[in-house]
Amino acid sequence: MAVLYRQRRTRRKGRTMTLQEYFQTPVSVLPQELIFGRYRVADAPFVAHQRVVLELAVALRAHARAHLAGEVVIAPADVILDAERALVLQPDLLFVSAERSEIVRERIYGAPDLVVEVLSPHPRIGRLEERVRWFAEYGVREIWLYHQIARRLDVLTCAAGAVAAVRPFDIHMPIESTVLPRFNESMHTVLGFPY
Repeated sequence: MAVLYRQRRTRRKGRTMTLQEYFQTPVSVLPQELIFGRYRVADAPFVAHQRVVLELAVALRAHARAHLAGEVVIAPADVILDAERALVLQPDLLFVSAERSEIVRERIYGAPDLVVEVLSPHPRIGRLEERVRWFAEYGVREIWLYHQIARRLDVLTCAAGAVAAVRPFDIHMPIESTVLPRFNESMHTVLGFPY
């Protein structure tokens, strides 16, 4: 969810937060994450970013329902990748297969099968490379990165805790996914027009 964000610090510098303390923070629609005990919160994303997230969510949800494949969840939703080390991320969009539906509760407890991040010129909370590394390391099978300015989708396939392949798709190319094998829409058809 890389849009123009200003990081706001709400905790004293040097202070870490436990997962239980994070769960006690006020419910918010603002993006917030816990990065190895460091609490991060950001301003709301821009409308252009949210349009892309909405259109992708609608397309992925329709596909998942048509094939009884699983569940699509939009941000903000906590994905607890490592409870012991206090690592909680909030991707823009995620998909959990029906076979792994037990990880979906009031939060997502474990790695989704697919995560989507919509990227803008300015980075979100933290660095994209870190987020991709954590997603891969903790078992996300596929990561979609949509570059709004370039109008390109990169599909990263993960294996053995790392990114194994990167496939770029321009807005007119049908998207090929190992997680959603029958999904064959392009970003152009998903968005209706390029955002």
